Amino acid sequence: MRNASGHDALTARQASTLHDRLLAAYGAQHWWPAETPFEVMVGAVLTQHTAWTNVERALLRLRERVALDAAAILTLAPDDLAEALRPAGYFNVKARRLAAFCAAYLTAGGFTGLDALPTDRLRHTLLAIHGIGPETADDMLLYAFERPVFVVDAYTRRIFARLGLLDAQADYESIRAAFETALGPDAPLFKEYHALLVRHGKERCRIRPVCPDCPLRQDCPGATA
Repeated sequence: MRNASGHDALTARQASTLHDRLLAAYGAQHWWPAETPFEVMVGAVLTQHTAWTNVERALLRLRERVALDAAAILTLAPDDLAEALRPAGYFNVKARRLAAFCAAYLTAGGFTGLDALPTDRLRHTLLAIHGIGPETADDMLLYAFERPVFVVDAYTRRIFARLGLLDAQADYESIRAAFETALGPDAPLFKEYHALLVRHGKERCRIRPVCPDCPLRQDCPGATA
């Protein structure tokens, strides 16, 4: 069976085997690093186009100014919020996005109000907020709301394109659907799988891959010596 991009559809066996090999190589990742669902959501906004270590620095600076909740964050002047977020990069843009998210979060009734929505409607609500795209929304859905939505990022595209299992140019929703169809609705599995792909993409399947000792080497037609 082929998907819309002309590639063979990702099978349950392929997806599960690759997950198991990554888990054996790296161990459980225990993502997302946060104390509350709201912190997960703030982190999802801030981690756009930056490393998580920078997000941690920004969160620390934000906590030095106000409590980490939506109402408190909105009490900060725009310039003060931007300054707190400086370590995360694009701090003026991210300040506007975080403020927009906090306002929408409160309007929706906070976590309780949002969590009462069915997954499709919740995803639509998140995507309607300024600055929140599919990957950020799905980070929130999976790690804050425990919904079985697979997160697709650049590492996912790179790894599975090199393995010849997905078209790197396929649209986000097609790739997300491929994983969700292959694996079935399983939020704990999706959490661990996404975290493992990030770990693998950072350590081995880089833009210039580090192929020796790669746990997926035997399945990768593009593996080099």
